[in-house]
Amino acid sequence: MTGKIRIETVAADDFTMDYFRFGHGDQTLVILPGLSVESVMKFADTVAPAYASFGDRFTVYVFDRRKELPPVYTNRDIARDTAAAIRALGFDRVCLFGASQGGMIAMCIAIEQPDLVSRLILGSTSSHVMDEQFRVIDGWIQLAKAGRTEDLYLAFGEAIYPQQVFEQAKVLLTESARGVTEEDLSRFVILAEGIRGFDVTDQLGKISCPVLVIGSLDDHVLGGEASGKIAEQLKGRADCELYMYDGYGHAVYDLAPDYKERMLDFLTR
Repeated sequence: MTGKIRIETVAADDFTMDYFRFGHGDQTLVILPGLSVESVMKFADTVAPAYASFGDRFTVYVFDRRKELPPVYTNRDIARDTAAAIRALGFDRVCLFGASQGGMIAMCIAIEQPDLVSRLILGSTSSHVMDEQFRVIDGWIQLAKAGRTEDLYLAFGEAIYPQQVFEQAKVLLTESARGVTEEDLSRFVILAEGIRGFDVTDQLGKISCPVLVIGSLDDHVLGGEASGKIAEQLKGRADCELYMYDGYGHAVYDLAPDYKERMLDFLTR
């Protein structure tokens, strides 16, 4: 347990997965976070207040990755396990928000199991990760493999935040790196490697629910054009929207003051 938010575990056929929940609304919103060095479960008490405005209409579930990671674990593998975990909790229809790698996982779920997703929000993500897009992530992988945790945190922060925010966050990033374990680094490498070569661009037409794509023009991880390419594949559909910020970087989902309001507006129409 961490603070007021209780960490729970769901068991599927051959794995277990941690999650936490908050809010008391009748609708269900599942949030799939992006790649991180430490589990998002550690930050449950920070995440929940950030989405406090959702609590009256939604019960929000935030999922980790499975506990027992295989040596190779792709985005598609994560998606199938996450969908199984959602169904194991008794849900057969949810709103789904995925950020960064979480957005890739969310796309896979919406493509492979369209009956499970009623509305989809894709934040700072890409439907394909080519070599140039993977360059930043590969740099993180090499730092993790070398055990250079502080350098990894600083490289991570510099890539996802605008320069001014990064400068302000340096001390906190350095302090956070001290709590990272070898197991954290090993998991990070497996999960990061799972992004390599990801490509569902040609399958986006299988998504049947309304979609909101949100990105930032100055995304220095996956590139600002990645969100536009997703929207381009979904063009001609009245239930699909694209909104682009500028000046917030890859982590726009944490930084833009009206981001949650924009999400909530889309989810409650």
